Amino acid sequence: MVPKFPRIAVLGSINRDIVIRCARLPQQGETVLADSSSEVAGGKGANQAVAAARLGGQVTMIGRVGDDVFGERLLTGLVREKLDTSLVWQTADCASGMAIVAVEQSGENSIIVVPGANGRFTEDDVAAATDAIGSCDILLLQLEVCTNAVAAAIAVARQKGVRTILNPAPVVDQLPRNLLEVDVMCPNRIEASALAGRPIQSLDDAVSAAWQLSRMGPKSVVITMGSMGAVLSDGGQPEWCEPFPVDSVDTTAAGDAFAGALAVRLGEGAMLREAVQFACAAGAIATTRHGAQPALPSREEVDALLRTRT
Repeated sequence: MVPKFPRIAVLGSINRDIVIRCARLPQQGETVLADSSSEVAGGKGANQAVAAARLGGQVTMIGRVGDDVFGERLLTGLVREKLDTSLVWQTADCASGMAIVAVEQSGENSIIVVPGANGRFTEDDVAAATDAIGSCDILLLQLEVCTNAVAAAIAVARQKGVRTILNPAPVVDQLPRNLLEVDVMCPNRIEASALAGRPIQSLDDAVSAAWQLSRMGPKSVVITMGSMGAVLSDGGQPEWCEPFPVDSVDTTAAGDAFAGALAVRLGEGAMLREAVQFACAAGAIATTRHGAQPALPSREEVDALLRTRT
């Protein structure tokens, strides 16, 4: 039976984001004046967990915050989104993770992350979360916590027969093989380029890279291409999933909306192409609003956008 509310465990980072908006991003050594600043909840792990919850998933968040006032706020926000936070630990004598996000008028962004408590997440924490991982339908991971812990979580999921999705961000040029042995890997164009060791500028480049990445360990590969849509490889000929045209103002949360949506639809039993189309719609909607978690769409919004294709 297809689960109506798929159980999704998200292991990853929880941050407070300082978002700065400016006409354009500064070049190296340059100072520019910003238009505004704001503070919002973020972190790739938390963003993807919230995205999945808003789209219909029963979500357990696994991670760490600091024992500062920001940690309390971040936990309160996750509870407000109806996430299970019993496996989010407060780390003594440590600040919560933080990201500085600069967004220019085109919607493009640059991000600097200070790991804080996220850097204290360990393999022992994974061991403490074994039961939660083993009882979920999908385990969703990123790389803003210790890669050894991510690898340990993938191993637990494999042992328990749980499907895994890795969003390899922030990316490193060469990932260990045990991090790539997942069911689905979903990098964006820049991350896929780093992993493949060559530039990806066109859909043809993405098709070739999807073939290459699929031979590195993951059963399926999805490369998100922003306004060009996505390319997916599920063991056969790579396919293109066309984008949803929208008026983009901020791309900050697009990848996280995509990953959370992908987890939900795969957890509901959808085939990969259908899940990718759903995720493309979620990512597109997220670019039409400012911020990370504030931009993440509801299920009703994504379903409505999908209906424009029928």
